[in-house]
Amino acid sequence: MNFDSVTVAPYMGIDSVEPFLAFADKFTILLALTSNKGGLDFQIMKDENGQTLYEKVLETSKNWKNSDQLMYVVGATRPEFFQNIRKIVPDHFLLVPGVGAQGGSLQEVCKYGINKDIGLLINSSRGIIYASSGKDFAEKAREKALELQIEMEKIILKR
Repeated sequence: MNFDSVTVAPYMGIDSVEPFLAFADKFTILLALTSNKGGLDFQIMKDENGQTLYEKVLETSKNWKNSDQLMYVVGATRPEFFQNIRKIVPDHFLLVPGVGAQGGSLQEVCKYGINKDIGLLINSSRGIIYASSGKDFAEKAREKALELQIEMEKIILKR
């Protein structure tokens, strides 16, 4: 299939992820710090050295072969973590779900998550597709998508 990327869980390690990284011009998107409530059950657990699981995922994976083809899922509902994440993976793109219906703030994500190349792929699904349940669904979805796009454009132009 002609996909541009695939999202994978990192918990089976290098031998399960590196085969995806072998595809030239394709990205592997690794779960790091997700936006759902349950993500905190494990992702912020600390080891004996005080390192969280999400930090271990970032630190370990950035040393894998073709790691420049990695992107990471980092939820918009966790903006306070973006500064630390950017210290670990300053140049990687981040796929950022959770803006909109989950309560993530585009402003906060951008404040701490933008890098020299912007480095953010913002995802707002429910905030757009559920903008209206009426006959005006298409118009309201378009309005929400444009609103988000315009807000992002303003942020980028202010940098």
